[in-house]
Formats: sequence, structure tokens, C-alpha cells
Amino acid sequence: MAGLTLSNVTKSFGDFDAVKDVSIDVEDGEFLAVLGPSGCGKTTLLRLVAGFDRVSAGQISIGGKIVSDADSSMAPEKRRVGIVFQNYALWPHMTVAENVGYSLKVAKVDKVEARRKVDEALALVDLTGLADRRPANLSGGQRQRVALARCLVAAPSLVLFDEPLANLDVHLRAAMEDEFAAFHKRSGTTIVYITHDQAEAMALADRIAVMDKGRLAQLASPRELYNEPANTMVASFIAQGIVLPAQVLAAEKDGKTEVEVLGQKVSVRCRPGEAPRMGANICLRAPDLEIADEKEPGILGTVLRAVYKGGAMRIDFAPDADPEQKISFEHSGHAEFGEGQKLRLQIVSGWLIPETEQNS
Repeated sequence: MAGLTLSNVTKSFGDFDAVKDVSIDVEDGEFLAVLGPSGCGKTTLLRLVAGFDRVSAGQISIGGKIVSDADSSMAPEKRRVGIVFQNYALWPHMTVAENVGYSLKVAKVDKVEARRKVDEALALVDLTGLADRRPANLSGGQRQRVALARCLVAAPSLVLFDEPLANLDVHLRAAMEDEFAAFHKRSGTTIVYITHDQAEAMALADRIAVMDKGRLAQLASPRELYNEPANTMVASFIAQGIVLPAQVLAAEKDGKTEVEVLGQKVSVRCRPGEAPRMGANICLRAPDLEIADEKEPGILGTVLRAVYKGGAMRIDFAPDADPEQKISFEHSGHAEFGEGQKLRLQIVSGWLIPETEQNS
């Protein structure tokens, strides 16, 4: 096992920076997910760590040893980095054991020792007893675990996952999330997991690195990303957060401050040291919004669209104070709503996005 350190890493293609000034420390045995929309730079980051691409600036270290900088780059096969791709790429004419042990055969490892390593790798991914089967006789989840065992048999210092569940059915994804979590707990392997799926990242990772346009937008635990996004991109990207303009009315006290948003005064959570200011933004999650009674304070507006999603209504709402500011949220109550219906929303909580980072 080994940690991974990226220090001010940049990868440029001509005038375009696919990755720009990214610094991340991954601890020994940590499960780090790299999350972001298409084109954010997460796959380029994986290729740089694996050694498929060279950095344009900065430095990458694995286990304290520099493997890449602007002047030199260690070959991929010398980095002891294992990779599990979307496509399992298993040899159909080989058994499970032959697929897993292929790299050992190429390296001319003694047959007895190779068999021992193959058996250990299969046990680690809970495939003991399936060594003689062929890929065609395995489920999608089992084939994914064979690909993982093939990666592990070479004793990598670091394992990279490149959207490994993207090609699986929805029900298999949930099962494989449990498998990956159990594998990480058993092995303690350092993992960097590239994904565009927020649910996967939230369920599996110790920390999540959110990428945006080649830059690191925020590095934090899943809970912190959800509750305290560092900027408007993270706020709106994670769990489809609602970002609204606000005016900060009071200085921070006990982790909260008062803001005015769409004519309503609300107490919201904030970082220490916040002071009154204009041009602020707050982030709202579904629990932060409630439908108010007619006589209660709140934001009056109109329902633009209401869609039943099984157990909840997805409502698009236009506040009268700013009809261009559409608010989309889910309501789990039993009431039904229709297009054109008047509604009063009450903001009961929220998060004040930090001033110095909200536009970064």
C-alpha cells in the first residue's frame, strides 16, 4: 500500500489546460473518489497518475517516491499501480484463474507461487471456488470482480478505478458498491475512484475531490460536501442544490447568520467570521424548504410544473419577487400540485456560501 501526492499538477494540450494546478494528498489506505461532470479533467487526472500521460507542470509521488514531474516520468509498468476499467477486457477462452494469473505467467513467476497468488487474489474479491469457470459463465458483477482480482494479483501499491460500474445494470451497481466497500475494508488498499455518479462517490469514499474545468473545486468528506459546499459550482452540482442570491444582514454568531433572500429573512449556517455583505449566495437542500400555510411567512410564487416521481413530487416554482429565479425541489407530502397554482415556500435553513470562494 502507498499514499499518493499530487503537487500543483497541470496537464496542458496546446493552450488548453485539461488539469490545472491540482494538489491532493491521498493517505495510505484511503478511498478517494474523484467526481465531476463530463470534461472536468477527472480521467486526465487518472491517466497522469497511471503514467499514460506526462504532467506539464507539478509533481506526482506514490509512496513518497516521485514518479512524474515536468522533466521525467516513470513508465506505467514500474509504478505498481493497478487499474480497473469500465470494460473488463477478460480473455473469453481463459478460465478465471488464467485471466487473473496472466501477468504472472508473462513475468515467468513460479507456477506454485503464481497459483498461491491467484488464490489469494480470488479470495480477496470473494471468488473462491470459481477459478475454473470461464467469463461467459459469470454474472456482470462476478466479471467485474475478476478484473479487480487480476489487478490485485500483481500487488499494486495503488488501485485506480475508471468508472467501473458504468456498464452495469442499476441493480448490479448497488450490489457492486457493497462489494467494493467490503473489499476496501478487507484489504486496506489505497484507492482512487473516478466516477460521474454522485451516489457511488457518496456511498464509497472517505473523501471526494470535486473537479470543475480542470481545477479542484473542493476536497472534503461526503457529509461536508453536502452540508458545506465551498462554492456555487459544488453547491449546485452536489445533490442538485438550489443556489439563491442573498444579502447578509448580520455578523456570524454561533455558526449562523441572518440573510434576506427573495424578501424573506432567514437564519442560515455559515463559516466563522462572516459579516454583513451584498451579493451573497446561499445553498438550499430539499429539507431546507417547506410549503407554508397561507398565513405563515414565506415566499409567494407560482407552480410552473409538477411531476410525480413515486413517493414525491418534483416541483418547479417561480417566486413572485423574481419570476426568472426558478426553484426546483422535491416535496414528499401527500398534497398534489398543478401548473399555475399559487404556493408559499418557507426557507427554514440553508448554508451561506463563503465569500472568498463562491465565484472561484
